[in-house]
Parts: sequence; structure tokens; C-alpha cells
Amino acid sequence: MRTLVTLACTECKRRNYTTKKNKQTTPDRIELKKYCKWCGHHTLHKETR
Repeated sequence: MRTLVTLACTECKRRNYTTKKNKQTTPDRIELKKYCKWCGHHTLHKETR
């Protein structure tokens, strides 16, 4: 089952992206390196609840 998750920047704490993930294959929180338009460069984005 795929669920919608929100990704937040670890530096400025803004919620920039939404994506879907499969909870059966990845039960833990995901971390992706994405571009943050407020910080101005690529930063680590973590899944929020």
C-alpha cells in the first residue's frame, strides 16, 4: 500500500515536497537529498508525520 508522505528540509525545517512510499518495503522514515528553494542548495530532506 502506497501512502503520501511529506518531506521537510533539515536546515530550514520547511516542508517542501510530497511523495509516495510503499510502507511494506520501507517501514522506516525516508531521507532524500533534494533542492530547497529557501536555502538555495541541495539539502537532506526527511519524512515528517
